Amino acid sequence: METQFLALAGFVPGAAYNRKVDDGKIVLRLDDYGQYRVSRKERGGKVFPVIDINSKEALSALDGLKAVRLVIQDGVISAMPIASEANARRRLRRLRENLSRGQLVSASLSHGGGILDNAAHHGLADAGIEAQMAFANEIDDDLMEHSRGRNEVWGAGSMGLAAPMQEAVQDEWLMQRIPQVDVLAVGIPCSGASRAGASKRGLDMMESHPEVGHLAASFLMVVQRTQPAVVVVECVKEYQQTASAQIIRQHLRDSGYSVNEVILNGKEFGVLENRTRWFMVAATNGIEVDLAGIAPVCNPVRTVSEVLEEVPLDDPSWRDFQYLKTKAIRDAEKGNGFGMQIVHPTDTSVPVLRKGYHKGGSTDPLLAHPDRDGIYRLFTAKEHARIKQVPEHLIDDMAQGRAHQLLGQSVLYALVKALFRRLGQSLNVWDSELHQGQRSTPVYNLARATG
Repeated sequence: METQFLALAGFVPGAAYNRKVDDGKIVLRLDDYGQYRVSRKERGGKVFPVIDINSKEALSALDGLKAVRLVIQDGVISAMPIASEANARRRLRRLRENLSRGQLVSASLSHGGGILDNAAHHGLADAGIEAQMAFANEIDDDLMEHSRGRNEVWGAGSMGLAAPMQEAVQDEWLMQRIPQVDVLAVGIPCSGASRAGASKRGLDMMESHPEVGHLAASFLMVVQRTQPAVVVVECVKEYQQTASAQIIRQHLRDSGYSVNEVILNGKEFGVLENRTRWFMVAATNGIEVDLAGIAPVCNPVRTVSEVLEEVPLDDPSWRDFQYLKTKAIRDAEKGNGFGMQIVHPTDTSVPVLRKGYHKGGSTDPLLAHPDRDGIYRLFTAKEHARIKQVPEHLIDDMAQGRAHQLLGQSVLYALVKALFRRLGQSLNVWDSELHQGQRSTPVYNLARATG
């Protein structure tokens, strides 16, 4: 340490001090009878106080760090890990303690009906890890109430935060009451990033969306407060190229996380809906999560007929959708490429079912009547759930339109379950290596460290 700030704190050349290693930091305290003395160095005609610490035993408290934080106060100097390193060490310590008890603490943002979280918990369970949800944040209090009554991820102590994410993070009273967690999962609202959403509002960039374009900032504020060992983000694949994704990426990197990304498609997992989603998994440095080869090598080929309910062939839900046929003709004349998407029971895939599917839009998939040409119907909510492989109990007692909304803005269940199974396996490997003594300390590799 060579700076005039030492002298301002009383550590002038020749001053005596004692040194102590305490709780992961080195503490120097002025003492007239101290064991050590401040040295001096002349540079440019000025005298600078110098403190050298070359004890291997003392420096072990800072072992492996790329940079340290110095707190210089009157008569006391403390050398400790920089905030990102200290947070990372605490995250890994807490994670190891919870793994030893066989139960991780999770949290959910943009919870919806908790379909992502349900798949995540079951994926972790497949790896032998039980998860307990500490809290869930959702702007739609009706969806949260439904989830609490139907979704097994909720426990007796789970907190529901029914508020816009950007409002919740500004509530100091609330933020003081949410706990730190091991796994934080968020399905970032995609209205501004999806092609349809951007086109509808004429957005030149995703961040211009007035309602969800800025939520990356609120999300990172929750990350800072809850200090999860692992962060999982899900969104449309277009989000990967946004400025928000880059900010998230680099902020997590500088917070002591290793960031990995993968794009998964439903067809790779034997899911009928041909939906593609982007996932980011940020694990605290020292935990290795390999996202390659998550999809199973072989899946049975399913057909739409396997998910259909028994709807009478003369049911009023079967109709001609003449307004869509007329619109399709107009769209074809304009050359805009929009058209009706007709699905047959023998088909092995279904186009994406959106959250407004119940409205019967121009590109919403319609099931063809088996006997009458030009007659179709919308898929029922249960069929929608089966197409996405979502457990049907998660939409029990929901109105058709509401259920379609929940499912349409949710995830493909099998993808998330497989991703979290891989995550659970990675956590088990990390924990096992620590127990076997193959790693005495976590491995840290900051891309950029500042004092």
